[in-house]
Amino acid sequence: MTEAAAPSRRTRGGGGAARRAERTAVRIECAKYIERKIPNFEVLDEAALAIIEANAELVLEEIGVNFTGNPASLERWRAAGADVQGERVRFPRGMVRDLCKTAPAQFTQHARNPDRNVVIGGKNLVTAPVYGPPFVRDLEGGRRYATMADFEKFVKLGYMSKYLHHSGGTVCEPTDVAVNKRHLDMLLAHMTMSDKPFMGSVTEPSRAQDSVEMCEILFGKEFVQQNTVMTSLININSPLTFDETMMGALEVYARNNQAAIISPFIVGGAMAPVSVAGTLTQVLAEVMVGIAYSQLIRPGAPVIFGTFVTSIDMNSGAPTFGTPEASQILYGAGQLARRMNLPFRSGGGLCGSKLPDAQAAYESANTLNAALMGGVNFMLHACGWLEGGLVASFEKFVMDADQLGALHKMAEGVAVDENAQALDALREVGPGGHFLGCAHTQANFKQAFWRSDLLDYKPFETWIDDGARDTQSLAAARVEKLLRDYTPPPLDPDIKARLEAYVAEKKASMPDAFT
Repeated sequence: MTEAAAPSRRTRGGGGAARRAERTAVRIECAKYIERKIPNFEVLDEAALAIIEANAELVLEEIGVNFTGNPASLERWRAAGADVQGERVRFPRGMVRDLCKTAPAQFTQHARNPDRNVVIGGKNLVTAPVYGPPFVRDLEGGRRYATMADFEKFVKLGYMSKYLHHSGGTVCEPTDVAVNKRHLDMLLAHMTMSDKPFMGSVTEPSRAQDSVEMCEILFGKEFVQQNTVMTSLININSPLTFDETMMGALEVYARNNQAAIISPFIVGGAMAPVSVAGTLTQVLAEVMVGIAYSQLIRPGAPVIFGTFVTSIDMNSGAPTFGTPEASQILYGAGQLARRMNLPFRSGGGLCGSKLPDAQAAYESANTLNAALMGGVNFMLHACGWLEGGLVASFEKFVMDADQLGALHKMAEGVAVDENAQALDALREVGPGGHFLGCAHTQANFKQAFWRSDLLDYKPFETWIDDGARDTQSLAAARVEKLLRDYTPPPLDPDIKARLEAYVAEKKASMPDAFT
């Protein structure tokens, strides 16, 4: 027997143990961002799109928008040819859309691990976790104010989640850290505990500048100026108002070639008209102005056409999620974004439920599927969202992250190559047989069907023997396992030390502020 043959005998002898070891080994996998091979669903015809676009121009020309607390922005608009009266800015027809033309159709956001880079735009879909909740919830501790320890756990879960492409931003608000300092700790966590792309701070222009400077330590100053390494969320104060905080942050990011999601935050019936067409008109007007302003700062600055719209319960006044109207607005906004040749943000695992229950699942599934079919390129809130965005749930985080795998599978479309046609299988089995043992099944069964890593498929008796656990209990166990298996990605010790020193120096330079 030759030396080359010996290992095969050892492998055969220990095959069962080897396969068990392979199944139980800790593997940190990250799927590439989704590249759709399926068509987008379009709800509006050409005539409807033309009406909405014309009405948006009418809104900008006749009604205008307010730029509050930012005299420099008013001067920029005046110099560009807009009509500025006080803080109200009105725009000649076509002016805003023309300014938007310098924004790129797609861009790459670089991660510190180049294998985790994402391309935002085109037929791609990038998923990012929940953003902004002040509360967290888990099965053991219930609902409570979020802490920095909770935030770090979410970053670790995001890093360990195969189908989550982006680490996100304010995954929850760590309320045990001062408002003026927490952005530093959050960015440090994203930079050191994950190697996926992340988002910068927007709560004050100086905090956006801190984000840029920390990225210059992580990536190098020249690289940051020449490449996009951050995405940020710039919310518009709907209806038709741009405040100095968000616009100041936008100025910092645009000036430094970093991406911004220009996104209205709309509860239909309260912050926009109750009709789909009326809301889309307002969305288009607001987004175009925000994108145009970024291009005044730096032509070619990367931006994303953002839409966050939910309806309202007319009895309680509470926002509702996963509704038909919200999906119609998502589909229509996607069409409008594509007509402007811009990346599109919308969707997420949105729900109004207080618990990760059936209501949460139904509502989230409706929005996740609409985002896939509607051509979304960047999906914030893809996992973890609960209670209308007030709560980040650990169990729902892993439930949603698991379901993102189904979106990957759906986006692949239907193969019709020789193997997929399966004629050999049909010939082999013939009438009255079964396909379980045929050659085609044996060759393809591992990849044939998407399979959840979380949901229970056991027979009833086995399920009972295992504790009769519901989905929330299974999710809690998965959270525990992922955190137990977590190992931080490697990072140059010198870079890590410089980041930590920057954070420490910044925090020491100012007193705590909690407003």
